[in-house]
Amino acid sequence: MSDMSGTEALICSAHGELTDSDPEDKEELTAMVCLETDLQDGQMKEVDIGHHSVLLTRCNGKYGAIGNQCTHYGAPLSKGVISGQKVRCPWHGSCFNALTGDLEEFPGIDSLPCHKVKIHNNKVYVSINKKDLRHQKRLQRMGTAVPGVNRTILLLGGGAASLICAETLRQENFGGRIIMVSRDDLLPYDKTRLSKVMNVLSDTIVLRRMEFFHQYGIEVWLQKEAVSVDTEKKTVTFDNGLVQSYDQLLLSTGCRAKVLDVPGTNLSNIKMLETPEDARQIHAACLGSNVVLVGTSFVGMEVASYMIDKASTITVVGSSEMPYQNTLGREVGKITMMMLLEKGVRFYMNDQVMEIKGVNGQVKEVVLKSGNVITADVLIVGIGSIPNSEYLQGTKIKMNSKNFVVVDKFMRTNVPDVFCAGDLASFPLAVAKNQLVNIGHWQMAQAQGRIAALNMLKKTTELTSVPYYWTVLLSRTIRYAGYGEGYTELIMKGNYEFEERKFLALYIKNDEVIAAVGLNYDPVVSAVAERLLSGEVITKKEAQSDNPSWLQVS
Repeated sequence: MSDMSGTEALICSAHGELTDSDPEDKEELTAMVCLETDLQDGQMKEVDIGHHSVLLTRCNGKYGAIGNQCTHYGAPLSKGVISGQKVRCPWHGSCFNALTGDLEEFPGIDSLPCHKVKIHNNKVYVSINKKDLRHQKRLQRMGTAVPGVNRTILLLGGGAASLICAETLRQENFGGRIIMVSRDDLLPYDKTRLSKVMNVLSDTIVLRRMEFFHQYGIEVWLQKEAVSVDTEKKTVTFDNGLVQSYDQLLLSTGCRAKVLDVPGTNLSNIKMLETPEDARQIHAACLGSNVVLVGTSFVGMEVASYMIDKASTITVVGSSEMPYQNTLGREVGKITMMMLLEKGVRFYMNDQVMEIKGVNGQVKEVVLKSGNVITADVLIVGIGSIPNSEYLQGTKIKMNSKNFVVVDKFMRTNVPDVFCAGDLASFPLAVAKNQLVNIGHWQMAQAQGRIAALNMLKKTTELTSVPYYWTVLLSRTIRYAGYGEGYTELIMKGNYEFEERKFLALYIKNDEVIAAVGLNYDPVVSAVAERLLSGEVITKKEAQSDNPSWLQVS
């Protein structure tokens, strides 16, 4: 531990007093924030310096001071979970190094500002640069393209996996050519927002500006789509006839929405949500309209929730008994269904669309297998997705029976120098005993993009991330961590029958917790994610206990 200078000690002698730390340096503010004995190892607290929230941490006897607002959506990290030298966000699971502020897990893409900490006379002082008062985020140091380095890495797809792959390559000082190709007309954007804020302006959800890509030498080709890959010649052919060679290739072209295969799908006002423009069109079409949604997974339920104060009527058609049945289970599905029923949403479950009828080319009625006929001005379809892998047909790249690309824990395909990440990948999930799975989570796509980049550079790194997902219903966020497929028992906690709903569901398999979902139970889901990541088993007995100490929450 280093001591402060005599000058610093004098000007910061009062608890919480805020001063310029050096009379000749007006760029820093320093405050005494606590006594050295106030924090034990593995603890953290929020402190305020010049109306600027700072997270003070103590790990292995060392104090750290980093920004307190998660770089993803601004959650207070002091309400999260600290584990070792890592702080995990209570909202969406982003992780940061508690001493440096460096990003260690997504969905955040930026690091946190890091401030100076000094100890003097058993008192802890934090100094912040005044410039940091204006910045809640910090970009990790990145290199750019180096003249004469002619190695080319080609990234197919303009989503989360490709973006993080490109950024990681530059962070790791790769100086060759990086080309990111997207069929979209937009730079990589936050796709998770589309079903939550549907009248969104594209400009507000772009993750990085074009200046960023120019600065770090990342080429972005928009409105181009791969039509074939030749892994022998190491070339990709695009829909405009262009042929591009590569040294290494990332396949991250994701999935597209499934279409309904029934009579009447040629009518207008049948919508699917894939792009910001789709979201805006759905928002406009649904205002004051009779809306029918087909599909009761995340997108369908989020859109139903979003439309409650906008549409005239909302009807949801699902093929299972409860919403989310295949992902979150019947019990959680029932709670979410009740939340929407109370707001006037109607449900037709265990049913399916057989025909869509129209007048003058416009949707007017939806006919169900049960015989029910629903009036509809707009029909929104969210019945799942299929992989964008047609361009790989005829190659030696291994795909499974559903045409997802099979990779190992390093995101490598069976073909040398070809990697795959994101929704297109079938990959071994560490917390599921390396079972091959396909998970369409934003955070997991980002993690895979990073792992692919590191292994492209021969920096051997395995994918160990724990899946973390969130969904918004009626302005309340339901958080999910782990992999619950095949669970045999569900342990429910909280009050979920009343208006002030609060619940935690723990999914049990072989007497262990394999996943958790929570509403108004922060930061429990993040705590579960940490336990799963560490490999520490959460036993069924612990899960049943009313003593919450294992979750680091009161």
